[in-house]
Amino acid sequence: MRVGVYQNFPLFGQVDANIENAIRDLSSVEADLIVLPELFNTGYQFVSRQEVENLAEDVPSGKTCQAMMTLARDRDMFLVFGLAERAGSRVYNSAAIAGPRSFVGIYRKTHLFAEEKYFFDPGDTGFRVFDLGPARIGVMICFDWIFPESARVLTLLGADVICHPANLVLPHCQAAMRTRSIENSVFSLTANRIGTESRGGKDPLRFTGNSQILDSQGRLIAGMGDEDTGLVIVDIDPKEARDKSVTAQNDRLKDRRPDFYRPLTDQP
Repeated sequence: MRVGVYQNFPLFGQVDANIENAIRDLSSVEADLIVLPELFNTGYQFVSRQEVENLAEDVPSGKTCQAMMTLARDRDMFLVFGLAERAGSRVYNSAAIAGPRSFVGIYRKTHLFAEEKYFFDPGDTGFRVFDLGPARIGVMICFDWIFPESARVLTLLGADVICHPANLVLPHCQAAMRTRSIENSVFSLTANRIGTESRGGKDPLRFTGNSQILDSQGRLIAGMGDEDTGLVIVDIDPKEARDKSVTAQNDRLKDRRPDFYRPLTDQP
């Protein structure tokens, strides 16, 4: 399976231009699966809920999904991309999946970061896995990474590959995702953005770039720098993620002892 991550520098609020840039950069790509950043089409630093509502789109009928569905069909590939989703009176920080034949599905961010809590509604889809044929993909968004339960649930649901659209500003995620891949024996594709946003008198946000593709043992097999735009693509064998052994006597999933994990689900 040929997979890649796309790294961009979106212009805030310039949805048409950001979509056009992504289509231009991906229009000649030969790949099975490409992951784009969180909110790749709008930019990140909103200053009000109203601003989010103005830029949010219905899924899959909105312009961004329609454009990505066309691209996925034309290039015969799957795309995972972040956007602000409108669903009635609610708005979500979401990731949509478009495929060669149709719209595949949506994931709404479970763990909202910082001021996102003021502007977005908490995600209500739960973690989801989608069977693309050559691989089963799980989706999480940005700050979901800091909760190891996110990747573990996706693994238990059968994910071979974790697709991770992100707008990272903390310095720890890229290293932490190595651990997520190791402890779950899954491939992970983190697609981040670059650049700085400073809006509404707020402190500037600097996005860390360094998008990466990790194998099921946590090894970096492709990556980008903190100022690069474009994409990297590699070939992987998703079946490698289905071997959960650590030693001849140990298995990452079979050796679990859920009876002792009750505090994970007890209400605080």
